[in-house]
Amino acid sequence: MKNTRQCPKCGGREILRIPDHPMRHASGNNIYTSSLTLAKKIPVIRYVCAGCGYTENWVEAPSQLNELRRAFG
Repeated sequence: MKNTRQCPKCGGREILRIPDHPMRHASGNNIYTSSLTLAKKIPVIRYVCAGCGYTENWVEAPSQLNELRRAFG
C-alpha cells in the first residue's frame, strides 16, 4: 500500500498515512531497541485503507532498518 497507493485487499485507493507523534512517549506502534525506558525508539508508520480498514506497518528510514538489524539481527 505504501508504494502502490492501492489496498491489496479491496483495491481501494484512499490510503491514509498515520505517522508517529514524536512528542508523546507511548505514541504509535514503536519498536524499542534499548532496554532503557523510551530510549532508541524506532517509529512504525501505519498505512490504512479508508475503504476497508486493512492496515500495513512500515519502518520508513533506511538508517532505522540498520538500527533494527544491529539490535535484533
